[in-house]
Amino acid sequence: MDALVLLGSFAVLMIIGMPVAYALGLSALIGAWWIDLPYDAVMIAIASGVNKFSLLAIPFFVLAGAIMAEGGMSRRLIAFAEVLVGFVRGGLSLVNILASTFFGAISGSAMADTASIGSVMVPEMEKKGYPRDFATAVTVSGSVQAILIPPSHNAVIYSLAAGGSVSIAALFLAGVLPGLLLGLTLAAMCLVIARKRNFPAGRRIPMKEALRICADALWGLMTMVIILGGILSGVFTATESAAVAVVWAFFVTMFIYRDYKWTELPKLAHRTVKTLAIVMILIGFAASFGYIMTLMQIPTLITNLFTSVSDNKYTVLLMINILLLVLGTLMDMAPLILIMTPILLPIVTSLGVDPVHFGMIMMVNLGMGLITPPVGGVLFVGAAVAKLPIEQVVKALLPFFAALMTVLIAVTYIPALSMWLPNLLLK
Repeated sequence: MDALVLLGSFAVLMIIGMPVAYALGLSALIGAWWIDLPYDAVMIAIASGVNKFSLLAIPFFVLAGAIMAEGGMSRRLIAFAEVLVGFVRGGLSLVNILASTFFGAISGSAMADTASIGSVMVPEMEKKGYPRDFATAVTVSGSVQAILIPPSHNAVIYSLAAGGSVSIAALFLAGVLPGLLLGLTLAAMCLVIARKRNFPAGRRIPMKEALRICADALWGLMTMVIILGGILSGVFTATESAAVAVVWAFFVTMFIYRDYKWTELPKLAHRTVKTLAIVMILIGFAASFGYIMTLMQIPTLITNLFTSVSDNKYTVLLMINILLLVLGTLMDMAPLILIMTPILLPIVTSLGVDPVHFGMIMMVNLGMGLITPPVGGVLFVGAAVAKLPIEQVVKALLPFFAALMTVLIAVTYIPALSMWLPNLLLK
């Protein structure tokens, strides 16, 4: 009955249209009232949820990505990607995916990736003879890489939801190979489609111009080196690397590229703070919701339910994948990570699945949810940037869902994809 009250009140609040964060907080209060828990305990859980040093990584990474996105970095990364792969048949679709790889390694945000890369690449691809819906589908699916490739904001949230027991550095490294595999899979699909639909080949960029483009993009690409290099060398933690990335992004944007006006900085800071306020409210209320779930022993009940169906690790992972894929179409990624991690993590760890590996399984699953209707935030951004109906974009995305599903299966059942780099570099 306890679980029905808590989860039922949350479902009802969501159905009537209440924002997820407030639905979590209010249902936590309802749950506390039901079990006669003082409301002070709920308030303490909310405060404890946001009072964590590791959470500072999120605002720093968001700010660094915003500075680079609005400071002309996306345009330079697209030019750099064009030098590398733009000359083959269907090359602009590969440029799109590769630019998303680079930009995702700077912004850590699929939405920022879609907005920045899409605003440049969709019109350019259409001008060169690509269907607008295909260009949008490439942009939207390619942006899922930003969820996997470090510095992923969602990896930080997963570490928090796991109680801080999972290293952010390990999660960053674990996302490298799955992220690159996703990019390669999407690129292979684009090449097949390009040959089938006879898309044009791009031009070969002269050596002198190519060297200039590479030198121009190098300043932004150094952000990746600073983040991962600093963490792996032990010079600074993941949180400290985020702060250093902000300083570097500010220096490159304002003093090297000089495409951004100083008068625009306060507006950028204001937008960043608004975004972060939403995230921090969500994290605090989700912490209180998780606290009430723990008191009601809901994670234990769900663990027993899963293990009563099967004690085979691969079968349980299949069931969890189906559950996450369905939930990912109905809710945004961050709240799902905060709600489902405390429930599902004990199940998979009891079956011998590494928490870092499971983090990557969740990232791919819920990343697919971001581009799936009816609540796919990245899908909506892509459609808005391209000025296309959602239905048309979804239809163009269907082949790319097959590629994403292939990557999900590989990440789920080949643990080495996630664990090889952390085991190699963090021993």
